[in-house]
Amino acid sequence: MAGAECCSNPPTLNPNAGIGHVEKFAGLDSYLTGSSHSNLAVLLISDVFGYEAPNLRKLADKIAASGYYVVVPDFFYGEPYDPRNTNTPIEEWLKDHGTDKGFEDAKPVVEALKSKGISAIGAVGFCWGAKVVVELAKPKLIQVAVLLHPSFVTVEDISAVDIPIGILGAEIDQISPPELIKKFEEVLKAKPWVDSYVKVVPNVAHGWTVRYDPQDSKAVKDAEEAHQFVLDWFAKHLK
Repeated sequence: MAGAECCSNPPTLNPNAGIGHVEKFAGLDSYLTGSSHSNLAVLLISDVFGYEAPNLRKLADKIAASGYYVVVPDFFYGEPYDPRNTNTPIEEWLKDHGTDKGFEDAKPVVEALKSKGISAIGAVGFCWGAKVVVELAKPKLIQVAVLLHPSFVTVEDISAVDIPIGILGAEIDQISPPELIKKFEEVLKAKPWVDSYVKVVPNVAHGWTVRYDPQDSKAVKDAEEAHQFVLDWFAKHLK
């Protein structure tokens, strides 16, 4: 499940990236951006590299510019996966940083947003984070979901979702290969009362929406098309 793709193109983390700020939110260090007066919030749940990834924060700022209050929590407590640390391979790291723990930690974040007067919450999950988002979606703790190049998500997970859900998978992806993404699509098509959109994006690899090189114009274009999908999906469903 967590092969080399999960950890390819690691970002150069920057605690000062983005135009927002970091503060404690529901007990977790979190990157916050956008208007705290908005009644619509978006939760971004990162891949294994965590909330200091500059491309992730850039996307958070972009979503915030559309009028949402955006929260990007550090679900790894300052210990994102570091591929340079050969003492802790990804399989070991995941034992202490499982998506089940991420889900438990995400629940108080949702509650804190609601207590601020937020009336609807959308969530975007990247790789690792997609599994946490789907767990939040099943009991309807959030109102709208987006999964980008998901990891660990199963057909059973998708069949338990009854809220608007958008899924973009990569053509080049051994973690969630196109065959699995197409199974997700079949499951959702069998539930016409659930508004869903599922696509396998051609010529991109796992992680393309956040682990792109800003100097690579093709990679930027591919990522921005996915980002626009996220904005359009929220514009349609997050109200």
